[in-house]
Amino acid sequence: MRDVILTDRGPKPIGPYSQAIRTNGFLYVSGQVALDPKTGEMTGADIRQQTERTLENLKGILEAAGSNLHHVVKTTVFLKDINDFAAMNEVYAKYFTAAPPARSTVQVSRLPKDALVEIEVIAGL
Repeated sequence: MRDVILTDRGPKPIGPYSQAIRTNGFLYVSGQVALDPKTGEMTGADIRQQTERTLENLKGILEAAGSNLHHVVKTTVFLKDINDFAAMNEVYAKYFTAAPPARSTVQVSRLPKDALVEIEVIAGL
């Protein structure tokens, strides 16, 4: 059994995918970029601003599904430019302060909507 999560606390999907799927005690949240949930438009001119909006989107989806950032066990961060790693990390560290989740970070050639960062998470419930 699986439940599809759709909330206005995160941006509407821009393709054929769910914001998140809840199954077997876990929540799998699709990769999020810095889209404003209200307007659907990209926000933030730099990596810090885009990372913050992306994490706020993830936080909203997690909470709407009955979880939160403290229950995140794994993240994957996709960066358009690996040189943004340190700046992204500064913002990321503010959201995951104690016992941060496991994480992979990779550089990719391009992201949806020409985003600078995309983050996906797996969380417990």
